[in-house]
This record gives sequence, C-alpha cells and structure tokens, in this order.
Amino acid sequence: MMNDLDPRSITGYHAHIYYDEATRSDASWVRDEIRRRYSVVTGRWREKPVGPHPISMYQVAFETDIFDQIVPWLMLNHRGLSVLIHPESNDAVADHEDFPIWLGPKLDLNIEFLRQFAQK
Repeated sequence: MMNDLDPRSITGYHAHIYYDEATRSDASWVRDEIRRRYSVVTGRWREKPVGPHPISMYQVAFETDIFDQIVPWLMLNHRGLSVLIHPESNDAVADHEDFPIWLGPKLDLNIEFLRQFAQK
C-alpha cells in the first residue's frame, strides 16, 4: 500500500493530446482553443512516437491553479481524442503510471522507457 501523498507536492500538470493524420485538425482546434483561453506552455507537435508516448502528440503544461478550469474544459471539448493528464510530482514513472487521468480512449504508454530514463 502506498503512503499518504501530499497533493501540495504537485508542482504543475501536463496534458498530452494524442492524434493521428485523420484527427490532426481536431487536435489543432483543441490546441488553439487552449492557448486562447488559458495561460499554458504548449510543446511542439510530435509527429512520431516519443518517449513513453505511443503515437503522435503534443504536450500542454499548466500550473496547479488552473487545473479546475482547464480539465473540465478538456472533458467537454477533447473531440474524442485521447488525452493524458498527469501531475508533475518529481516521479515521472508514478505520474504516468499511477496518477494519470485519461479522457477518451486510454493508450498503452511505454512505462519501461520512463523507468530506464529514471535510473540514469
């Protein structure tokens, strides 16, 4: 059983929005709307799998104080895309494996990649 973890240890969040060729325009709309509505940092378009992510995606980093705004918006407006939302708690493996929220279809992440990266 895990210890009681303090939510104050979360320093921010990442949302990964996944897409393919057929859904790229939806992903673009979601990206544009997030950037228009919220103070976020958007990562570049990743057209191929990278790290633990099995398909194309981009990342949206946001602060803890807008979680209650951006996550409900994504719940209603993710357009059927897979979206992974995870905390930044200084434990990348747990953040992606134990603590994520999924919107839309859940994808299988390459957690082993994160484990190997964390050991370096």
